[in-house]
Amino acid sequence: MSDRLTQITTRGGDDGSTGLGDGSRVGKDSVRIHALGEVDELNSSIGVALAEPLPPALRDALVRVQNDLFDLGGELCIPGREALTEAQLARLEACVEAFNGELEPLREFILPGGSRAAAALHVARCVCRRAERAVVALDKAEVIPATSIKYLNRLSDLLFIGSRIANRFAGQPDVLWQPGLNA
Repeated sequence: MSDRLTQITTRGGDDGSTGLGDGSRVGKDSVRIHALGEVDELNSSIGVALAEPLPPALRDALVRVQNDLFDLGGELCIPGREALTEAQLARLEACVEAFNGELEPLREFILPGGSRAAAALHVARCVCRRAERAVVALDKAEVIPATSIKYLNRLSDLLFIGSRIANRFAGQPDVLWQPGLNA
């Protein structure tokens, strides 16, 4: 593999623009760059969760997701590119089903929290929803492959389920919402 990043400081963005993967330049405030930044933050949020103790199967799934998010980032930085595949989406959906099958059905909403890993996964879930909204906004301006939006939608499900798996792994119960508790 050749060196990809030989020079980190380029000064090319000092005027408020940034280069895309196809060589074109756009404003750093563009909808595309906003979506790309949200996906990058999502990947970093998952990295924070991975710094905590997690069951090996969940850890492996999240590392695969991080790689998929880099594919998505590559897709977003090159207009017209399709990088996420139906196979990646299917793998993610299978993870959601498998992990959810391990859990007791929910009878009420749960409050975000529990173990540090679960709390980090809840934050990542919120960042995922924000990234999804940013990609949907970009799709209104320029056509984005449908697989990308579906992937982010399924990923938020995995992160929610993963938070419950992380709590179980840590011996922490999910804390259920108590409607009207403070009324």
